[in-house]
Amino acid sequence: MRLKWFVVPAMVAMGSAAYAQSSVTLYGNVDAGVLYQSTAAATFSPVATNQGKLYRFKDGGIYASNWGIKGTEDIGGGYHVNFKLQGSFDTGTGKFGLADTTGGTAIFNQVATIGVSGPFGSVNAGRQIVPMAWAMAETDVRSAQYFGSILTAWLGMNQAAGWAGTNTNAPIGALYDSNAIVYESPKFGGVSAVVEYAPGGSPGHFQGGTRESAILKYSNYGLAVSAVYYNAHDTNPATGSPLIGVANNRFVYLGAKYTMQNGLSASASYSNGKNPSNANAVNIDMYSAGLGYQITPVLQVTSGLYYLKDKNNSANRSTEVAAGAEYRFSKTTMIYGQVGHVNNKGTMTTTITYGQPVAPGTGTTAVMLGMRHSF
Repeated sequence: MRLKWFVVPAMVAMGSAAYAQSSVTLYGNVDAGVLYQSTAAATFSPVATNQGKLYRFKDGGIYASNWGIKGTEDIGGGYHVNFKLQGSFDTGTGKFGLADTTGGTAIFNQVATIGVSGPFGSVNAGRQIVPMAWAMAETDVRSAQYFGSILTAWLGMNQAAGWAGTNTNAPIGALYDSNAIVYESPKFGGVSAVVEYAPGGSPGHFQGGTRESAILKYSNYGLAVSAVYYNAHDTNPATGSPLIGVANNRFVYLGAKYTMQNGLSASASYSNGKNPSNANAVNIDMYSAGLGYQITPVLQVTSGLYYLKDKNNSANRSTEVAAGAEYRFSKTTMIYGQVGHVNNKGTMTTTITYGQPVAPGTGTTAVMLGMRHSF
């Protein structure tokens, strides 16, 4: 249940300032379960070795456990001032989630924004989940879950590009961007657009550390289509390296999902991630396809196939398949079961579930059972 504090008349008597806060809401999700994996590695290192079978308690089978505070103030004329603070945590240890720097953690590592919304759409500024992540989730039958989805395949793309998994500053695309300004338009006939710009703040280099993206979406009559362009400079730099504006992170994506009235759904996508300053080092294609069925209002099953191919070296490729079932006891509580397999070739280290590494060129099969509760 969500907890709300509403402004009471007594607050007006506390001073001359007028408080028109409509509401402040404390919310969150707790998601955890047990995971079995047939092979595992200790890190995402390109020379990590297979350490064998794994059985563990794991946070985040569907999505990360998180908590947050959000609020909105009605300032009249259909306009609102909004804020949102949201951070992830590990249910097994109680630790906060990763920040955008290696070794760093943050209380509000997912979202820390202030913004305005109205008839024109919305503008939010601060650290936030980037628009490309939402676009991918909306066109994936498995909704970019933490187990076997477009998200884990995209993370595999990042691992192939050298991401060590020790911060949220990914070398291809992004899941979170700090210091970002995001505008989202209203829908016109099912069509909407989202534009992001994140200034880098690097003295003497206007493009140093900047990120920009544009997303065009269509959603109507059961069809969702997303087209994504993401570009960034100086992504994932070495500690102490100057941000000089090197364009080294580009991601494009085109995906669609169609949901029929009988509960069947299907999705497909193509994407490419590369380093524009050195495409010979990083240039990876990703293909996906998915099928799902809403059996009853409280029970659904989904499945997906995700294929990665290194355009610079055909020996480096991975194929991931996953399926899952979710049963809702209520609007706030579900249980789920997931099973998946990933076949890595060459130096690929695509995982079946976020946060659990596998050794390069090593396949693995995983099963996870868990529960997710929202409040």
